[in-house]
Amino acid sequence: MADERGVGSGGSVPDELSAKERAARGKAVRKQVPLESHAEVRLSSDRDPVGLLISQDADRVPDLVPIRYGRMLVSPFTFYRGAALVMAADLAQSAPTGLTVQVCGDAHLSNFGAYASPERRLVFDINDFDETFLGPFEWDVKRLAASFVVAGRDNGFTVKQCREVTATVVRHYREALREFARQPILAVWYARMDMEDLAARYKATLSSGQRKRKEVKVAEGKLAKAYTRNSMQAIGKLTTMVDGHRRIVSQPPLVVPIDELTDVDSDQLLAQLRRLIAEYRGTLQEDRRRLLDNFRLADVGHKVVGVGSVGTRAWIMLLESTVADEALLLQAKQAGQSALSAYVPAVPNHARHANQGERVVVGQRMMQAASDIFLGWLRADTTDGEQDYYVRQLRDWKMSADIDALNPAAMTLYAQLCGWTLARAHARSGDRFALAGYLGKSTRFDQAITDFSEKYADQTIQDHKALIAAVGAGRIQARSGI
Repeated sequence: MADERGVGSGGSVPDELSAKERAARGKAVRKQVPLESHAEVRLSSDRDPVGLLISQDADRVPDLVPIRYGRMLVSPFTFYRGAALVMAADLAQSAPTGLTVQVCGDAHLSNFGAYASPERRLVFDINDFDETFLGPFEWDVKRLAASFVVAGRDNGFTVKQCREVTATVVRHYREALREFARQPILAVWYARMDMEDLAARYKATLSSGQRKRKEVKVAEGKLAKAYTRNSMQAIGKLTTMVDGHRRIVSQPPLVVPIDELTDVDSDQLLAQLRRLIAEYRGTLQEDRRRLLDNFRLADVGHKVVGVGSVGTRAWIMLLESTVADEALLLQAKQAGQSALSAYVPAVPNHARHANQGERVVVGQRMMQAASDIFLGWLRADTTDGEQDYYVRQLRDWKMSADIDALNPAAMTLYAQLCGWTLARAHARSGDRFALAGYLGKSTRFDQAITDFSEKYADQTIQDHKALIAAVGAGRIQARSGI
């Protein structure tokens, strides 16, 4: 993994370099990659976004691939959500800064949200790491910033409103990164966005009349609802009692229990998964292994998830305790090669992982302030070959923004949260001094990324149209409304 000294094309800064010298190194990068150059959108001459999407189908469940395309057809923003590979190929056309961090790889605004920390606090953070990898920090920033323009346009924002929101997320990223460069590394490591504290600070700035506004009441309701979206709520929704034991409820094609899967022997699969859980157990901390030992696998089902992830294999695993009303739902989600892996500059061998589930878990632990206590990985031998998975709780408190319902003011506030959070994640894994030195005090980086985002949003609209045309021409099949 990259450490806080990591900078340059796979190299590292010697221990003896001071914070000032590391900042100077970052500032010197501007000569090779000027801040203004980030405004450019460079595309390859043989660019085929639909072809790139099709290239991912080989590793997906064939019957579910049309659902993926159906979800991507809904709007330019849903297309954008599923097109991390397309954007990685496009970003690779520009010269990288060489300022390497653990990148999310798919840092659009819907991949942020709130969840429970191990200390039972509701924290806001990045929540999707399927594409995480070592790469140029600016790729995450551009992916995040452009998502605000695409989403803003879908919501009917004016050009000026989209630009203001996008400039906000980049400015908060830059200013937060510079602030983290002034803090000890332990302070950076412990920094987190606590939703209760954030809500209290925000409410304290409001008058008694403002606190009665509809949007404030709605936000308070969402915060309260998050605490009910826990594992037991998921168990109540996705399982039922059969002969004294819980079983997963069939909701095809989104949830299909293993005894309804025609191409597998359910008893054999269940036995294999029990062996795999024993292997997964070894990827957990000792205390969490003891916690897992209180449960035994009882049922398994296949579940369709996300937009870009649709078609990848995702299993929900119901574990029961011998104690009444004690149960646990885990999700094992297939992990393939990162969409960035074919495009990022050379990555040191020590930073590569043989198991792609481990890649996801290591990246998540590096970038998040607090991660799920059951986060681990495993590898399964199947008739289709070896498949890597990462495992986590299916749901442990959950709160996500309703992007379609955000007005410009609400999206601006959300942009501030996302910008700060991404900066904190990059400051943990990269050289915060070099990054701050490169970004500088001016708004030149902010404006350049905002310009890029507007241009890339235009391209996304064209790519979305290309997908629609591909469906119309029969190049791909889509199934909508699911």
